[in-house]
Amino acid sequence: MADIEYGPVELFLIGFTGERPGPEVVDEILKLVQADTVRLLDLLFVSRADDGDLTVLELDEVADRFGLTGIEVVELGLAGEEDVDDLADAVQPGTSAALLVIEHVWAREFAAALYRAGGQVLQTERIPAPVVNELVAATAE
Repeated sequence: MADIEYGPVELFLIGFTGERPGPEVVDEILKLVQADTVRLLDLLFVSRADDGDLTVLELDEVADRFGLTGIEVVELGLAGEEDVDDLADAVQPGTSAALLVIEHVWAREFAAALYRAGGQVLQTERIPAPVVNELVAATAE
């Protein structure tokens, strides 16, 4: 294997009411990208009509309308139909979601060092922020 070009990649499906994320969500994504904490590899928007019909839009189809002209993706098209199919059940009728494919830039060098040392990640698990905060609050009582 040559140099590691990408760090760990994660798919995030973020849901919201209405057809688009609020400006504060867009601002936070931009901050993460500008700080080089994550690299946005791809971004899709999924909406489910009240009758259950699913619509999938690429970033370039909605950038102007959603106020996302400042967001650039590196590997447009990386998230495919199979990814959408796997995650679409989480999008309820009358709601929308954004599917972000992000690279954890902060972990790229660690991944390279791990590979060079003959190591490997055996398992990872993400604990959602609300769960962590509830646990911490419960233990503080």
